[in-house]
Amino acid sequence: MQTQTTTLLVIGGGPGGYVAAIRAAQLGVATVLVEAQKLGGTCVNVGCIPSKALIHAADEYDRVRHLAAGDGSGASMGIRTASARIDVAQTVQWKDGIVARLTGGVGALLKKHHVTVVKGWARILDGKTVEVQGEGEAVRISCQNLLLACGSEAVELPSLPFGGKVWSATEALSPERVPKRLVVVGAGYIGLELGTVYRKLGAEVAVVEALERVLPGYDEELTRPVAAALQRMGVGVHLATKVIGMNDAGDAVRVRSAAGKESELGADAVLVAVGRRPRVTGWELERLQLDMQGQFIQIDDRCATSMRGVYAIGDLTGEPMLAHRAMAQGEMVAELVAGRQRRFDPVAIPAVCFTDPEVVVVGKCPPEAGEECLSAAFPFAANGRALTLSAADGFVRVVARRDDHRIVGWQAVGRGVSELCTAFSHSIEMGALLEDVAGTIHAHPTLGEAVQEAALRALGHALHI
Repeated sequence: MQTQTTTLLVIGGGPGGYVAAIRAAQLGVATVLVEAQKLGGTCVNVGCIPSKALIHAADEYDRVRHLAAGDGSGASMGIRTASARIDVAQTVQWKDGIVARLTGGVGALLKKHHVTVVKGWARILDGKTVEVQGEGEAVRISCQNLLLACGSEAVELPSLPFGGKVWSATEALSPERVPKRLVVVGAGYIGLELGTVYRKLGAEVAVVEALERVLPGYDEELTRPVAAALQRMGVGVHLATKVIGMNDAGDAVRVRSAAGKESELGADAVLVAVGRRPRVTGWELERLQLDMQGQFIQIDDRCATSMRGVYAIGDLTGEPMLAHRAMAQGEMVAELVAGRQRRFDPVAIPAVCFTDPEVVVVGKCPPEAGEECLSAAFPFAANGRALTLSAADGFVRVVARRDDHRIVGWQAVGRGVSELCTAFSHSIEMGALLEDVAGTIHAHPTLGEAVQEAALRALGHALHI
């Protein structure tokens, strides 16, 4: 068996793992990265990137389709087109090209910084030794520091196991065709993002959610415009409804309402999007006997586990299960291994739902901020740029402390609001006050003016409402 020795061994080539490897190598740390599948992990290959590509393609097709039909905002602007058609195979090929470009870029960066990449499945022997089985001879790697960055996997329902007509997000991102009828189980961000894609591509879509509203992890005021948009698009939404399984014929999903009434929803395909779980099995993690927090690995503010020299980052370590959190953690661990002093203590981590309209949450929402905070919202209906984009639905909302006006939260719902979250994060991380944002000149006409106006409104003197 081949043997290797390194200072840092990273298991997992997703956003957290490859960022950690690159940063460690930049700091002169000998680094080995083990990845069984494609570099970039779930995010680049079957998550964030391909889903956003399909969302964009579906938006473009939906816009042209409405122009051809002579309805929507295009008709008001006097725009007409003859017809609309989409070649799904070509769309998937275009999406795959973007993914390939990014995964190739990750590989090139690792090579540039002299990170040794070992292809294969890792099996932990102890806190300092890992065995990797690839296509050829197994490799045993010894390390001074071990970083666990194995990510997460889709949760499977016992009543709807993956396979055939039942898809996870992975299958939904590479369709051979658009199903006539799609049932989406779960009204979280993954279910609604992909459900909206398929509706815009022409499928009849029904969403089933066990709780009483869509995007149940967000406050109701934020989700109301999303629910209204789903209704306008013709997406059937079945709330407080549980899935029983497929019917005997295999052409419908059996569901039960909160009142106990059972019915069937016709389905040519079923997308199960009920969440993700940490990938903690299949690589003998149990050999380390690490302290756990439920299903997640317990870590401290340096991402250190209960075993000295063993770190864990990203989805393995709990919520929020977001790529950018894993990347920040990975960078920090690399610097710790290099001898620098760091700890992971962000004031806020942004979360974005790329639904239609988009939803952004950074920091505290009014319900969790409590009476010691005030909040104010500015509607896009009063924003000139939003009106020129036919995007008047939604708003920007700020949350700040009553005593000193320090901003503790931002939320927004509307077209393109994902691009506002950087400004939101900056203001919270830098300890900005309402007066700081209100007194900053914002370019006109932009959606960002709604940020300034929300701060002004919280201070009692919004100018355009």
